Amino acid sequence: MTPTNRINLSDKIRAALEAEITNGQLPAGTRIDEQMLMERFEVSRTPAREALLQLLSAGLLNSVPRQGTIVSSVSLPEYVAMLEILMELEGLAARLSARRMPAAQRRELEQAAKACADAAAADDAAAYGNANRLYHEIIYDGSRNDVLARQLRAMRARMRHPQDSLFDRPGRIRNSLAEHEVVLKAILEGDEDGAYRAMTGHISSGGNVYADAIATMNQPVVRAIPTVPVKKPPAPVATKRGKATVKS
Repeated sequence: MTPTNRINLSDKIRAALEAEITNGQLPAGTRIDEQMLMERFEVSRTPAREALLQLLSAGLLNSVPRQGTIVSSVSLPEYVAMLEILMELEGLAARLSARRMPAAQRRELEQAAKACADAAAADDAAAYGNANRLYHEIIYDGSRNDVLARQLRAMRARMRHPQDSLFDRPGRIRNSLAEHEVVLKAILEGDEDGAYRAMTGHISSGGNVYADAIATMNQPVVRAIPTVPVKKPPAPVATKRGKATVKS
């Protein structure tokens, strides 16, 4: 097997597992090993191992002693930290899309925005979540920056669980749809700064208070140590032989 073929196989395995992690088919804690990948994808050990290493590097998998390689979970403070990074990366993708997105992808983005509007009109949170995912995916690809797109997809995959219930929050679909329209308008008009501002505002919308609250959770609390009265040692008492003893 040539190095190019091996890389292609490992990329296909990685992409398949990443998609399954993202859509919940492989929940946090699921064990993944080389032998299973070799049998499932009918490949040798090398591409299976390389795919695992890629997913470990992206943070989608975690190596745990006595458990092996498992699908990662994200703590609430980690989620907040990632949200801050995601906001900037999404803003950059929108900025670059406003500059670089070709006409065909701009039409796809308009169609994705319409799918979001249709799901919102039907008050269908699941359909809106799928349409929203496609909307953002088109912007990632429209940035014409493969490294940025891969980073965004990997981070979105790691942050999947809190996002899954995001559109169940009252009013979030309505607000998200309005924010999408602002981002879309800026990208279609080639307004790079406007696209960046609109996207970072979209990602952080309604999330600052939420993020601040979560960021303070699970932190050590320093409490005052109660003062305990210290007893003075008893005074020695002289004995008949002149040796001191302690009176109890």
